[in-house]
Amino acid sequence: MFRPDYSNSDLTLSKVKLERVNDRIMKQAFRNSVLLSLMALLLACNNIGNMDFPGVYKISIPQGNIITQEMIDQLRPGMTKRQVVFVMGTPLVRDPYHQDRWDYVYNFQPGGGVRGQERLSVFFVEDALINFTGDFTPTSETDETTETASTN
Repeated sequence: MFRPDYSNSDLTLSKVKLERVNDRIMKQAFRNSVLLSLMALLLACNNIGNMDFPGVYKISIPQGNIITQEMIDQLRPGMTKRQVVFVMGTPLVRDPYHQDRWDYVYNFQPGGGVRGQERLSVFFVEDALINFTGDFTPTSETDETTETASTN
């Protein structure tokens, strides 16, 4: 039976190789722990944008068509599309597949506050206003006359 003769030099070479492998494993473990720490830090910093810093001015953001009750009170059945544009302005959404429906949308977010939205859909038949729906209702003329009579 043949037994290899291990000399001191062979043992030192295998120890050196083992140390290199251990160094490589330690470097990979360190690199992985650093990456994991950085990812955890990024996730923790994700909500910093939602923090309110004192003294920082936040602008109010209005978007869309401003809709007022006075505009709604001017709408009458039978008005043409041009008359509605004169009263309400150009609609924000004109559906190319439904030409007889116009949507007026107004979004407003006060600085740092909750966003509010107002909607109004206007419907036409043969270029004449027939109906509108949304967040507004027209005030009746009897309400207006009682208000003016009570102030006099």
